[in-house]
Amino acid sequence: MEHQADYIRSLEQFADRTSQIIFSYDADRNKLIYLNPAFEQIWNLSRKNVIDNPSELIEYVHASDREYLAAEFQKIKHGEIKKDIEFRIVLPDKSVRWLSLNAFIDDKRSDRTIINGCADDQTSWKEKDEYTKKYAAKKNSVLEILSHDLAGPLNNISLASTIIAEKSRLHNDPELTDMINLISNTSERSIRLIREFVAQEFLESTSVDIIKKRVDMLKNLNEIIEEYKSSKDHIGKNFSLHSNAEHIYMKVDDVKFRQVINNLISNALKFTPNGGEIKVSIEDMQEVVLFKVADNGIGIPAKYQDSLFEKFTKARRTGLKGEPSIGLGMSIIKTIVDWHNGKIWFESEENKGSTFYIELPKE
Repeated sequence: MEHQADYIRSLEQFADRTSQIIFSYDADRNKLIYLNPAFEQIWNLSRKNVIDNPSELIEYVHASDREYLAAEFQKIKHGEIKKDIEFRIVLPDKSVRWLSLNAFIDDKRSDRTIINGCADDQTSWKEKDEYTKKYAAKKNSVLEILSHDLAGPLNNISLASTIIAEKSRLHNDPELTDMINLISNTSERSIRLIREFVAQEFLESTSVDIIKKRVDMLKNLNEIIEEYKSSKDHIGKNFSLHSNAEHIYMKVDDVKFRQVINNLISNALKFTPNGGEIKVSIEDMQEVVLFKVADNGIGIPAKYQDSLFEKFTKARRTGLKGEPSIGLGMSIIKTIVDWHNGKIWFESEENKGSTFYIELPKE
């Protein structure tokens, strides 16, 4: 008994000193049995005010997260062990904090429904993660834009050097011929290096395990589209984003799915002439979310459509400005969609354009 008492005292010391919120909640009586001091540091509220009426805490949960948190709480009450439930709280001073919750039912108590758990303040990590993802997406968009911006001029340089080379043969000047070949080879290699770098970035995403987190996909899409919109004068296309809701939350691997959207937009860029339109939409359909990326470009020839999602597909084509393709982009997109238990399909007609659809479950 003495050993057990020492063990309990050690646990109490740990709970009192840890920066994690540790709690024990009687769901039948709607009362907190235990709540450690870390709660006051994170929520900026007195424990005395919430122990007898913990339902008041829901008022501090971000409005967009309340329904999600209530649904997860019901799953815990029915015996599920939940890990890394991320949600936001809005403090009295209007600042926002991110919490990550782990909770489970005490299965040794048959007389009452006792939920034990802990919560971490993830605010700093979340802010850094959001910053990293935002600028990773910005980098990918800029690379795509840069490759399309340079493709036209570099192909023109290559074409011009070929014409000059033909005419210079009459002068039989080896030094001039070498210089013209250098110009041609450099321009071709430059655009190929950019496209290979973009492709490698995309390929590397499939070698990393999928990590699904709850995110606002509309917010993420808006960040991507705004980057392309800011460069529309350079790439000569019009971009738009449409949604049937102000926020659409779902669990996805944010990094990988941003790359999926970027790659679909990149393909639309390659096969849509200047002045064309690229429309992205996202639709909340209760259990699933439907994404569309549509263009009014040259479309996909019927003979290539059946093999579009195959590795090293014969459907790979050079873009309108000479952008190369390794034939892996669509295969990787499908792989990432499959990892999310989703579906991808498309409709396309030559000289009218293409529309790609992705349907993903919210959970």
